[in-house]
Amino acid sequence: MIELMGEVTEDAFLGGKLRLSQPKSGHRAGHDAMLLAAATPARSGDRVVDFGSGVGAAGLAVAKRVAGIKPVLVEIDERLAELARANAIANAIAAEVLVLDVTSTAEKFAAAGLLPDSVDVVLMNPPFNDASRHRASPDGVRAIAHVAAAETLDGWIHAARRILKSGGNLVMIWRADGIADVLAALGRGFGSLTVLPIHADAASPAIRVLIRATKGGRAPTCLLAGLVLNDEAGRPTLEAKTILAGEGPLPLAMP
Repeated sequence: MIELMGEVTEDAFLGGKLRLSQPKSGHRAGHDAMLLAAATPARSGDRVVDFGSGVGAAGLAVAKRVAGIKPVLVEIDERLAELARANAIANAIAAEVLVLDVTSTAEKFAAAGLLPDSVDVVLMNPPFNDASRHRASPDGVRAIAHVAAAETLDGWIHAARRILKSGGNLVMIWRADGIADVLAALGRGFGSLTVLPIHADAASPAIRVLIRATKGGRAPTCLLAGLVLNDEAGRPTLEAKTILAGEGPLPLAMP
């Protein structure tokens, strides 16, 4: 199937430790996926599920950092799922790839092997551009990956809540100006939130937020100091380079 997808590039992530084939056009993995992976609090033996995995970037990056996990990559697009399978094999990572709509019913999830209360960690990078403010791409796959319908956020969080064990963690990345929507959606069944703002540079408002939430958690919300990606000269900061090279996790990944 990969041959039918059009031109594909091979790109290096985590300082070359992870190599991914992905379509040259359309939705492509980048910094968001690597930041999400670095924020994921997985441990050896955990069942880790990556919602909307695309070509597998975030889920496979977690598996590179944490030995002893077999990520489950959930992707609606069959072409991207095929690339995710190939990428797992190419990187010698045992992974399960499911072609499944994240907003599917509990019955469809169960048929795919994702039963209620059966997962330790869910990570996700949902489509988060506001359709009322962002013009959708004419590329259908790219549009699905980037532009959120009104019910997208609630639907994805609901699906994560359903399959997570009590005490299991959800980790997600979202646009910073939509944090109020995320906090409202997580108020149903989640607590113990930890929030990490992501800034393009020290002088600019946050562009992303990484959020870890615990199913049934009761601890107060914790707002961490922000991660700055670039210095005044536009060069990557040492902290950002370290994280994106896979040389250390973000604080959200700590117990």
